[in-house]
Amino acid sequence: MEQNIVIKIKNLTKRFPVGGDYFTALQDVDLTLNEGEFTGLVGPSGSGKTTLLNIIGGLDSPSKGQVSVLAQALNDTTHKERAQLRRENMGFIFQSYNLLPVYTVFENVELPLILNKIDSQERRQKVAQAIEWVGLSDKTNSRPAMLSGGECQRTAIARAIVHQPALVLADEPTANLDAENSHHIMKIMVQLNQELSTSFVFATHDEKIMAYLRRIIHLNDGQITKDEKIDNPKSAA
Repeated sequence: MEQNIVIKIKNLTKRFPVGGDYFTALQDVDLTLNEGEFTGLVGPSGSGKTTLLNIIGGLDSPSKGQVSVLAQALNDTTHKERAQLRRENMGFIFQSYNLLPVYTVFENVELPLILNKIDSQERRQKVAQAIEWVGLSDKTNSRPAMLSGGECQRTAIARAIVHQPALVLADEPTANLDAENSHHIMKIMVQLNQELSTSFVFATHDEKIMAYLRRIIHLNDGQITKDEKIDNPKSAA
């Protein structure tokens, strides 16, 4: 496999049992994403974008087809191996922030590093850096209940990127945010993409996100209907 290929999907189909029948969420999907891409899976509700994102993240398995992520063939990995791949090399951002309410911003962001057994001194440095990236240095000791929605999402982003993963998967990350916070968060992610060469894949139908994407993969009824490169996104401004 070429070194710069981050995601390689071949002939992917995903079916879910419904009653005595099956619902086909994805049908014969082929997709290749390279290192450093800033890509969106775009389509209406039910188009298959979240299902595809979950399969890329190893959170779900295909009914048929091949999926390789970060040079690992997910079809041939165990649950434990996929969990290790996520923990060490991926970051996840969801529309629900999934912050632990009894933990401070620092402690929430620190969690992935604890799971990866990073020593305490290095953890402190990496957490402080991630919190600074998202502009929350003055909220380090605050708990989620004391934060605005935008601040909670920025904390979730810091947690997703604190270990500088090769791949970040984001499912409707601006769904609960106003326009100002949405643009602020997208600019943070563009900066991380450019500075760290982190690959980003978004599942979204939010036009505010789409304005920043450099590649848009359109999904409808479980199939890719259009794959377009964007010449002048906001991320290039």
